[in-house]
Amino acid sequence: MRGARIVFVTGNEHKRREVREILGVELEAADLDVPEVQGVDPAGVAAAKALAAREALGSPQAYVLAEDSGIMVEAWNGFPGALTKWLMGSVGNEGLLGMLSGFEDRSARAVCVAAIVAPDGGVRTFRGEVRGEISPEARGEGGFGYDPVFVPEWSDLTYAQLGGEKNRDSHRARAFRAVRGWLEEA
Repeated sequence: MRGARIVFVTGNEHKRREVREILGVELEAADLDVPEVQGVDPAGVAAAKALAAREALGSPQAYVLAEDSGIMVEAWNGFPGALTKWLMGSVGNEGLLGMLSGFEDRSARAVCVAAIVAPDGGVRTFRGEVRGEISPEARGEGGFGYDPVFVPEWSDLTYAQLGGEKNRDSHRARAFRAVRGWLEEA
């Protein structure tokens, strides 16, 4: 991996910063508008996004990295999953909390799948998952997306309240630590 180019495809600066910290390497940034397949499972979405990004970039001699993440609410059979971005863009955290108000089971999983396309075109995916629950109310000022309402099983605080501590063992940290291990052996 030493000296290898890694292009991370995201328009989300928060994610870019988190991934750079987790991987501990410099990333070239690419904010591409690539087609995103729709589905609940982030693995297929992330792999398709990474392959489409590699093609849009002209198949560079670099590792092309993309990710998809979401919150999977157990009472909703894993919804919204990979559709989290769209749901949160429509209703936000308050809407999510309102939709869950009639449910006793507030358990959820924060899931991230990192997909990396090697210079030879081969694609690998790495899944990180943290079990937890949806808080009854939004708490904390840090983070982004559903961070103010997700409480990981290893804490009493929401991701937003954890600040930088979130990266110690978040769903994204788990996925990208696996990427880092694979890259170190590549």
